Amino acid sequence: MSKEKKHGQGRHKDAELHVRGRSEYVDDVTPPAGMLTAVPFGSPLAHGTIRGINLDAARSAPGVVCVLTRADLPAEKMIGAIIPDEPLLADETVCFQGQVIALVVAESWAQAVHARSLIEIDIDPLPVITEPRQAFAAGELMFPSRTFEIGNIDKAWAACAHIVEGRCEIGGQEHVPLETNRARALPRENGEITVWSSTQSPYSAQKAVAKVLGIPEHKVEVDVKRLGGGFGGKEDQATHWACHVAVAARRTGRAVELVLSREEDIRMTGKRHPYACDFKLGLDADGKILAYKAELYQNSGAFADLSMPVLERSLLHATNAYNIPNARVMAVCCRTHLAPNTAFRGFGGPQAMFVMESAIAKAADQMGLRRDAIQEVNLLRTGDRFYYGQELEACRMRVTWDEAVEHFELADIRSRAEDFNASNRQFKKGVSVMPVCFGISFTKTFLNQGSALVHIYTDGSIGVTTGGIEMGQGMSSNMIAVAARVFGISPDRIKVEATNTTRVANMSPSAASATSDLNGHAVRLACEEILPGLLETASEMLKVPVAQISIEAERVLVDSSPSELEWQALVLNTYFARRRLSASGFYATPDIGWDGEKGWGKPFAYHVYGTCITEVTVDCLRGIYTVDACKVVHDVGRSINELVDRGQIEGGLVQGLGWMTMEDLVFNDEGRYTSGALSTYKLPDVYFTPDDLRVKLLEPIDNPAGPLGSKAVGEPPLMYGIGVFFAIREAMQAAGAGDVPFHSPITPERVLMGLERARKNKEPRSVRAT
Repeated sequence: MSKEKKHGQGRHKDAELHVRGRSEYVDDVTPPAGMLTAVPFGSPLAHGTIRGINLDAARSAPGVVCVLTRADLPAEKMIGAIIPDEPLLADETVCFQGQVIALVVAESWAQAVHARSLIEIDIDPLPVITEPRQAFAAGELMFPSRTFEIGNIDKAWAACAHIVEGRCEIGGQEHVPLETNRARALPRENGEITVWSSTQSPYSAQKAVAKVLGIPEHKVEVDVKRLGGGFGGKEDQATHWACHVAVAARRTGRAVELVLSREEDIRMTGKRHPYACDFKLGLDADGKILAYKAELYQNSGAFADLSMPVLERSLLHATNAYNIPNARVMAVCCRTHLAPNTAFRGFGGPQAMFVMESAIAKAADQMGLRRDAIQEVNLLRTGDRFYYGQELEACRMRVTWDEAVEHFELADIRSRAEDFNASNRQFKKGVSVMPVCFGISFTKTFLNQGSALVHIYTDGSIGVTTGGIEMGQGMSSNMIAVAARVFGISPDRIKVEATNTTRVANMSPSAASATSDLNGHAVRLACEEILPGLLETASEMLKVPVAQISIEAERVLVDSSPSELEWQALVLNTYFARRRLSASGFYATPDIGWDGEKGWGKPFAYHVYGTCITEVTVDCLRGIYTVDACKVVHDVGRSINELVDRGQIEGGLVQGLGWMTMEDLVFNDEGRYTSGALSTYKLPDVYFTPDDLRVKLLEPIDNPAGPLGSKAVGEPPLMYGIGVFFAIREAMQAAGAGDVPFHSPITPERVLMGLERARKNKEPRSVRAT
C-alpha cells in the first residue's frame, strides 16, 4: 500500500464522480411519483407598498395546483438567523427587487413559469436607498453601531510624524455556485416531512421549517448529500427555499421541488456585503504605526440575515497582520433596499483588511516608501495582543513573510519590474505583498461544537456521518483521512454518509473555516471510543498485552512487527466478542470565550498565517491588465490532505482576485441589478488565472486545536487576492497616475479612467527604494 493511501493523503473523495458527471445533487435523484414544481414570484420594485395582487389568471392556468401567499403559511410567517425580521412571503411592503411575494406550484416547470407571467401586481413605489452612507445619514440602521478600541488614540496622534486620511469603496461579490439554490420536500406519515436542501446549515433549515409549519423539529428531516458550491451563500439563505417547498408539500400533499434559475438566484439572494469606509493612520518617522482609526459602513441590504456577525468579524480583523497599539474601529449595519447581503468566504474579514491595506498604501505614498516597507516593520509577533484582548500564541506571521521574501526572491522581482518600467511606456508592472492573519472559530462561541457517528461493519467497512457539509472543499476527504489514520486502514474502506438531521442533531453550519476542525475532532473521538475494543480483541487473539499492539496498513502489529492478524478478521472477532463497533463523538472547542457586548475575550482557537507576492502587467493604453504571478507561502499546520489544502489555497486566491478586479456588482438608483447575468457579471476563468501560481507550505508544525495537527484552510487564502489591487495600483502609479482611489473592484474601466486622468498630469511619482 502506498504511503499516500496509508495516511489518507489520496485524491479528493468525489473527484472521479465530479469528472464523470455522476455526483448527485438535490434534483439528480429520481423524483417521487407526482412531484410538483414551484417557482417564486418576486417583487418588480425594490421598495414599495403592495396595493393589490391579482392571482386569478395564474390559479386557473393549465397545470397549476395552487398559488401560495403569506395567508397560506401555516404558522410562523417571519424567518431570520439572528432576528426573525424577514417575511417568508411579503404581503404589505416589499423591500428589495426580487423579494418573494407568491409561490406558483404546478405539474411542470413550464406550466409554473407560464402561470407566474400571468400574475398582476400593483405596487406604490417608495424611496429607494442603495448606498450605506446614505442609509446611515437617514438613520436606517439594523443595529446600533459598535466600536472596538485599545490604547489612547486621541493622544497618539500627537506623537505621529505622518498622518494620512482617506476613504474606501468596496464592492460586493456574487457567490455563483455551480449549483444554484434549490430544495425538494416530501410529506410523510403523521405530519412528518423530509426536505432535501442545498444548504450549508441543515439544522437552520430544520428549525425554520418546523416553525413555519408549526410542528416539532423531530418531525422535520433535512438531508444533504453534497453542495455544488456554497461560499457562504447557502449558510442562511438556502433556508428560504427549504421553507417554500415544505409549505407547498404540506398544502398539496405531494412532493414539491424548487430550482432557481441563474438569473433568479442572482436577483433574489444576497451577496458579499459592500462597504463604504473612512480611515486615518498615524506613523512615526520609521514607518511604525502608532494609531489607526476606521469607520466601516456596511451595506446590509433589506433584512438582518447574518449582517451583524459579518460586521463583528470585520471588527475582529480590522488590523489584519499588524500590531497597532492605539486603535479605534467603528462599524455599523446600514439598511438598504437590496437583497439581504449574507455570508461569503471571509465573512467580513476581507473588507476590513482592504481598508487597513489602503491606509498603509496612502501612508507609503506620502512617505515615498514602498508599501511592503511599512508592512514588514509592523508585522505581528508571538505575544502581541489584539485590541479585543486575545494574545497571539505561536505566531507564524513573520515566518511566512520572510519565507516568501527569500524563497520567491522578492528583491529580484522588484528589480525586474523596475527595469521593465524604465524601458516601457505602454506597459507597466506592479508588485505587491499581502500578509494575512485570520482567526479560526465561530465568534458565537456556542456554535463551536461538532458531532459524528461512526459505524464499523463486520466486513471491515466503515460509515461516517458528521454535521459537516461537503461543498467541494474536501470536507469528506478530510473525515475519511482522520478515520483512516486513527484505525490504521485504507481510506478506501470508509464512506462518508449524507449529512442528515436524524443522524446528527443540532449541527452548526459548515462555515467559518471550522467544518473540518469541529467534525474532524468529533470523528477522531468517535473512532477513539471504538479503538480500545479492537485492541483488546487483538490482545486476546495474539495473547500479548494491549500496550504492545497497534494497527498499521490494515494489519495488527506487535511491538511494531506485523502479525498474521488483519483488519477484517480483527473486526469480525470484535463483533463476536460483543464489543462496540459503533460510537458517537462530540467535540467542543476548548479555551475560547468571547463577550460580544464588551468586545473582549478570546474569540479564536488559533490564527492562520500566510503571505502572497503578486505581480501584474498593465496595458496603459487600453486599461487592461494581466496577473503574471501569485506566489504564496501558507501555514497549514500539519496537513490532513495536502492535495485538498492546495486546491483550497489556489481556489480561494483566484476567487479573491476576481473580487478585487472584475466581479463588479452594479445596480441602478431603483435598486435593480444591472449585472444580474453571467453575460454582464464577469468571473475569473482559466485565462485570467496567473500562469505562474505557486504555493509553498510552511514546514509542518502541529496545531493542537486542529484535527491531526492541521489548520483550517477554507477562508484565509481568499484574502491573498487583495494584493492584486495594490499591484495594479502600483503599476498605474508607475505610469504617473498619482493618487489612485481605493475603489474596488479595480476593473479595466476604472484603470483606464485613472490613467486618462494621469495623462492630464504628466508629473511622475517618485518612489524611494528601501
